[in-house]
Amino acid sequence: MLKCCSYDIVCQEIPDEITLAVNISCCPNRCPGCHSPWLWDDQGEPMTEEMLALLIGKYSSAITCFCFMGGDADPYEISRLCSWIKSRYPHLKTAWYSGRTDIPEGFAISQVDYIKLGPFIESLGGLRSPTTNQVLYRVHKGGHLEKLNMQKEYKKF
Repeated sequence: MLKCCSYDIVCQEIPDEITLAVNISCCPNRCPGCHSPWLWDDQGEPMTEEMLALLIGKYSSAITCFCFMGGDADPYEISRLCSWIKSRYPHLKTAWYSGRTDIPEGFAISQVDYIKLGPFIESLGGLRSPTTNQVLYRVHKGGHLEKLNMQKEYKKF
């Protein structure tokens, strides 16, 4: 069972989207250098359809995307909940941040609009690092994946 540990509205996780990012506990990856090691523990509120309806209802006028941050312990539940979100809130895009290196076999990729793959490797950095192993994809119809890594050069002032 997936559990919501915390959530926030964010503007940097998914490009051009205002995202309700939900942190999911019980992460099995335990990446060294993880910025959220508390998500390794079994804690939080069960992610039921009722819980999602309340959460999305509270923020639906302010968000354009719903992102599951984690959930690698049960990717098929991620897919099922994304399908549920799409059926009830067709204006919302869905996303999944996974620490897996590959999309799980049988995962319904059509249920997500974005997927981030790759474990966090501290020496390689996160998505904005030019050396990262992590990849953010936009999922197009038919399951075509478009790489979107968000590395940017910033001017120093």
